[in-house]
Amino acid sequence: MHTLYPGRFSRRRFLRGITLAGTAGLLGWHPRRAAAAEPPPETTRIRLVRIPSICQAPQYVAEELLRSEGFTEVHYLQKRGTADIDTALASGEADLNGHFAAPLLLRLEAGDPIVILAGLHVGCFELFGTDRVQSIRDLKGKTVAVPTLDSSRYDFLAAMTAYVGLDLRKDINFVTHPGPESIRLLSEGKIDAYLGFPPEPQEMREQQIGHVVISSTVDRPWSQYFCCMLAGNREFVRKYPVATKRALRAILKAADFCASEPERSAQFMVDQGYTKRYDHALQVMKAIPYGWREYSAEDTLRFYALRLHEVGMLKSTPQKLLAQGTDWRFLNELKRELKI
Repeated sequence: MHTLYPGRFSRRRFLRGITLAGTAGLLGWHPRRAAAAEPPPETTRIRLVRIPSICQAPQYVAEELLRSEGFTEVHYLQKRGTADIDTALASGEADLNGHFAAPLLLRLEAGDPIVILAGLHVGCFELFGTDRVQSIRDLKGKTVAVPTLDSSRYDFLAAMTAYVGLDLRKDINFVTHPGPESIRLLSEGKIDAYLGFPPEPQEMREQQIGHVVISSTVDRPWSQYFCCMLAGNREFVRKYPVATKRALRAILKAADFCASEPERSAQFMVDQGYTKRYDHALQVMKAIPYGWREYSAEDTLRFYALRLHEVGMLKSTPQKLLAQGTDWRFLNELKRELKI
C-alpha cells in the first residue's frame, strides 16, 4: 500500500504553510522585509528543468515561492535525465537549475556559458552491487552500468574510482543501459554494479536488489561535499541580477522547507505529480541533507575538480574553473540577510 499523508492540500494552502513554517523566524528568513528592499525582477519568466529525480525537490517545491518573488511565469522543461540539464542551461533553454558538481565543471572547461551560484544539497547517489562488490576497489575488472558515458553517474564514478586509485578506462568495464534495464541486469547478476539516484535506491531496497556499497549521503568523503549545485545560464545571470537573486532565494527557502517539513514536502511532490510514492518521497526528504548553509560550495568544486583531473577528464586547475565559472555574490547577499 502506498500510504498518503493524511492532509492533502492545495497550492495556496501549501504556499501558506511553506511561508509560515519555512520563513517566519523559524529558519531566519524575513521575505517581506528582504523583498521590499529590492527592485522587482527584471523578467517575470523563469525556466527550470524537470527530470525523473525527486532529489531535486527544492526547485519543484519552490514553484509558488518563485511566484511570490515576482515570477508570473514559472516553467519546468521536461527532460529525460541529468545529461540534459547542462545542455539546457548552456543553450539558454533553461535559466537556472540544480545539477551535479562534476558535469558542471566539465562543461565549464568546455567553454559552456554556465555559472555556478550556490550549493544545494549533499549527495543522493548510491552505488549498488552484487556480492562480488563490497567496496569501490572491488569494481576493478567488474562490469558497471551507466545510462551514457556523458552522464553525471559516469562522472561521479570517475571521481569515486580516482579517489581509491583505480584507472577508470582500464580497470572497469562500462556498459550503457537505461536505468530500469540496468536494475534488472543487476538483479539477474549480469552486471556487477549500478549507481542509482532517487527514487531508484528506494525501489531497489524495497525489491532487495543488490546491496549498498557506497552512499554519498552518509559515507565520507562524499558526504562532506555538495552533490547538487545551483547553476544559471551566464547571460541570464548577467542580464537579470535581481531576478537571479530572487530565484536563488526562493529555491534555498524551499530547501530549508524540505529539511524542516519533510512530510509536507513529500506530499507536495505526490500531489503535483513528481512521484506516485509518498513513502519513497518521504524517505528522500528525510535522508538527504538539504543543509545549504552547512557545506562549502568552493570546497566542493575544488574536491571534484581534483578528482576529475586525476583521471584526465579535466585539464584546468580548480582555481581557474572557480574564477571563470562561479559567482557567489547572490549567495553572499542572502547569507548577509540571514546573518550567517
